[in-house]
Amino acid sequence: MNNNAIDMVPASTDASAEARIVAYDWKALAGELDGFGCAVLPGLLTPEECSTVASFYPDESHFRSHVIMARHGFGKGEYRYFKYPLPDLIGGIRTALYPHLAVVANAWNERMGLEQRFPSEHPAFLQQCHDAGQTRPTPLLLQYVPGDFNCLHQDLYGDLAFPIQVAILLSEPGRDFTGGEFALTEQRPRMQSRVEVVPLRQGDAVAFAVHNRPVQGTKRNYRVNLRHGVSRVRSGMRHTVGIIFHDAR
Repeated sequence: MNNNAIDMVPASTDASAEARIVAYDWKALAGELDGFGCAVLPGLLTPEECSTVASFYPDESHFRSHVIMARHGFGKGEYRYFKYPLPDLIGGIRTALYPHLAVVANAWNERMGLEQRFPSEHPAFLQQCHDAGQTRPTPLLLQYVPGDFNCLHQDLYGDLAFPIQVAILLSEPGRDFTGGEFALTEQRPRMQSRVEVVPLRQGDAVAFAVHNRPVQGTKRNYRVNLRHGVSRVRSGMRHTVGIIFHDAR
């Protein structure tokens, strides 16, 4: 990934998260997603907002379910799915990010020869999910302690799946935790898999492909398969919030 992506927009403690989203260079971010399957959104949340979201974790009133990864073979660590109504900050970010990513998602589907097109606004897409029986919210808050990791996986949850999602790092590497790098693997036809390790600071977000994305070959576009995960946390505690745009069955 282009290291200059981290400098696309400065973090602001004055503007709202939604205003920060509008201020990003979305043409450049779309180019990162096209080229590498992921793009960094620097300073999406302030340190204070990160602390607020991380503080939700012990309060079960915010969540619909609690998952211990080791029980399901997902890795080691735990996470909680938010329930509706989402906290204002999480819901606002989800709604504000979606239109920008829908442009990329629709371009990808066109290049891959897929008929599905996504509405320009998130409520319209959620209505499609709910009409298909996918009514459970999917934004989640993850917590890792030493020895925890997240196996490579895809967050699909049903027949309707938006092809891009966002993870926001709420903790500061080197201060709050060590290890715990975000990693993305890309399985290319008749080739060895490619790995992308994405360095993030507190408040940075990474947008990345959920399942498939198109890659331009010498003659045509071809489809690659992606999975994401988190390497082993070596010390401290790491919190991340995941923004998934489709709901679950």
